[in-house]
Amino acid sequence: MRLDHRPYYIMKLFHNFELWYIKRFIQPQLDKLGSHPKFMKPWHLHIFGPNIRLGEQVHIVAAPDRNVRLSVWTFENQSGQIDIGDYCLICPGVRIDSAQHIEIGANSMIASGAYLTDADWHGIYDRTQIIGKSAKIHLEENVWIGDQATICKGVTIGKNSIVGASAVVTKNVPANVIVAGNPAQLVRELDPSETLRVRAELLAEFHQLDKELEDIRHELLDSNTLFSWLRSIFKPRSTD
Repeated sequence: MRLDHRPYYIMKLFHNFELWYIKRFIQPQLDKLGSHPKFMKPWHLHIFGPNIRLGEQVHIVAAPDRNVRLSVWTFENQSGQIDIGDYCLICPGVRIDSAQHIEIGANSMIASGAYLTDADWHGIYDRTQIIGKSAKIHLEENVWIGDQATICKGVTIGKNSIVGASAVVTKNVPANVIVAGNPAQLVRELDPSETLRVRAELLAEFHQLDKELEDIRHELLDSNTLFSWLRSIFKPRSTD
């Protein structure tokens, strides 16, 4: 579809259902869920295990063909944990698997299909060994992980740094740089004279932002009818 043909009240019902779903099914699975989370299609967010904490105004976007998975593995006396900081953005298809600790700093963004894993999941020589070697992953504040990138065990990525699409990061990345490739290598340093804006600035006045978005949706969808919406589903046109 080129356009959203839903009537405004249908959109509101859908949004309220998402909020209800988060409170009823997502929040009980988490050790912490900060205020004002925004999850798109939260039924495609899959959570496994304990020790998963999400900060304030975390945004998670999931899709039917690109589920988001947060998995913590517990074996004998070892248990992982996942901490996602305030104002973070998690995009469709992201997988985060922890057997030790994955910490994602505030304002970080993780693009579609990225994978963070703090363990090998098998021994190198003993393939029956469960979990294998593990080491903490730490994304400092305002890190941006590109599409399909992989962050391996033991890696720290410095503040404001960017990991290019499909990169495989096996070693620490300093602050304020761009890395890319497999294995990831330094591409360039960020310009210190440029001002960096972070997601917290955008979301600081979230009540006003929500009102502005609601006004836009109302203007765009208010003229839609139930009939035109159903027609666009069952008999779409080229202009839909």
